[in-house]
Amino acid sequence: MKDSKKEYIKPELMACCGAREIRDNDVVIVGTGFPAMAANIAKYTHAPGAVMMQESGVIDAQPKRPALSVGDPCLNPGAAMIGGLVDIMGMYLQGGWVDVGFLSGSQVDKFGNINTTAIGDYQQPQSRLPGSGGANPIGSLAKRTLIISLHDKRRLAERVDFITTPGYIDGPGARERWGLPQGTGPSVIITNKAVMRFDAETREAYLASFHPDCTVEEIVANTPWDLKVASDVAPTIPPMTEELRVLREVLDPHRMISIYEKRGYV
Repeated sequence: MKDSKKEYIKPELMACCGAREIRDNDVVIVGTGFPAMAANIAKYTHAPGAVMMQESGVIDAQPKRPALSVGDPCLNPGAAMIGGLVDIMGMYLQGGWVDVGFLSGSQVDKFGNINTTAIGDYQQPQSRLPGSGGANPIGSLAKRTLIISLHDKRRLAERVDFITTPGYIDGPGARERWGLPQGTGPSVIITNKAVMRFDAETREAYLASFHPDCTVEEIVANTPWDLKVASDVAPTIPPMTEELRVLREVLDPHRMISIYEKRGYV
């Protein structure tokens, strides 16, 4: 295991953090970018029995390069099954068979709620966003969700302006009151500065680990709520040699992941 900043880039660290959240034999709905890379790092290392599903209907894709969209033709060759939207979002997700969903959004708050609808007042927004897509049912019905976000006061919020995808809504018991399956909800927020998990009692995100080039003080200062810090908070484990080999040689030989540096994931 090596942790020199020169030996990996921040998006690689984030992808490895996501991979470590996936267990063997998990059924995982993934999109493109970070989610697909993270899920496949897990599959090629510690979770060979994990099953990956694309929202478009492809199950257990074996792409030779990172997909550009959930409908990218590179997902089809070698896949276990090519179905449709109803198969994934209906039969599997609504049937309760999905263990993990990967999500991101324009705003994420302390309860893991995600906004991809509007910034500002819904009736007169500062900006209108693309909407839910499949994020709402994934966040509602997957047994646990993993959230990817930039760590700043623009992307993180104490409360999102609009709940497109529910996290723990407004605290303990809220998901159950709204009729969502018991025991579901977000489990982690992975940012370019830290890994945050959710307190079992308050349902608020707290700081679990900080990335090697960051400090606890910096992370707290860039979080727009009273971020609690775990008593055992520690540096995030850097990418391991095998994780980087899989990512660079098998999953992303053309280094498409580097585009995330241009998007601020540094």
